[in-house]
Amino acid sequence: MIYERIFYIVIISCLVACQPKQSTTSGVRWPFSADSAYSYINKQVAFGPRVPNTAAHQDCGDWLVGELYRHGAVVEEQHGTMINYAGVEQPIRNIVAHFKGRSAFTILLCAHWDCRPWSDEEDDYNNRFLPVPGANDGASGVGVLLEIARQWQSLSTMEEAIGVPSIDIVFFDVEDMGTPNHYTGLQREDTWCLGSQYWATQYKNTPTESRTKYQYGILLDMVGDPSATFPREYFSTLYAGSYVEQIWRIASQLGYGRYFVNQSAYPITDDHLYVNTIAGIPCVDIIDYKPNQQTGFAEWWHTQQDDMRNINKQTLQAVGQTVMTMICSK
Repeated sequence: MIYERIFYIVIISCLVACQPKQSTTSGVRWPFSADSAYSYINKQVAFGPRVPNTAAHQDCGDWLVGELYRHGAVVEEQHGTMINYAGVEQPIRNIVAHFKGRSAFTILLCAHWDCRPWSDEEDDYNNRFLPVPGANDGASGVGVLLEIARQWQSLSTMEEAIGVPSIDIVFFDVEDMGTPNHYTGLQREDTWCLGSQYWATQYKNTPTESRTKYQYGILLDMVGDPSATFPREYFSTLYAGSYVEQIWRIASQLGYGRYFVNQSAYPITDDHLYVNTIAGIPCVDIIDYKPNQQTGFAEWWHTQQDDMRNINKQTLQAVGQTVMTMICSK
């Protein structure tokens, strides 16, 4: 297939050009609790759908800021506006947390925290205008990153953690307000991921000497499905191929190869696209992709069934442990 040929060409070129640190698990089982990540997801869902401009969105955002502070982060909120699919100004609330490490490197970890306002993949027409609960599509990535934030404090006492990088955790807003299926106007891909477009543009416009120098980034999206499979997504391979190779190798070493499959996926418009193309930061998307589904995603994607019944602790552990090992690798 053409995507497989592109994949291998890009891998070879990026291995030469990018040359990241060689990874090793070094026999260290970096701490991560799937129970804790699950609890963080459940807490977000309990607020109700985190649709922008709603009380649930405001309350959950306040709670996220408080949790990040509690885990020792320096937190900033990034407020702005973008034009949505209907040509209307849409407020943005990105949440950025800085965690100091023990080396000169900084790694970007990100997920979106908003919910889609419409369940427009529902079979039942009457449900298509209800907001998505967003347990997997939104809350799962945030839950894993909150658990990584919680564990980051303990690394200061671990001798093995000497040299671990600083991390910035960014929760992107308004990822899921892309043009709805029922809209009769123009369907545009750039109506998705408004929060990351805003963040990436602000980053690009910051003077070089004043902005954080990120080694690479990892985006988590829909990482709680019991039957999750994470292929090597096309844009991730194109812009950050050597880091894709490193992450998938670590997952295999940890015994999570059934989740992190050695298969290519079609291009997916997700927050990492703009981190790569606007901000210029090589960023990998760890996203559940179902090639046998018409949408490419789980059968309950953008429906009322995206709830806690479809969140699995084993999947959360596989993702969290892999990411922790990757960012702590020397």
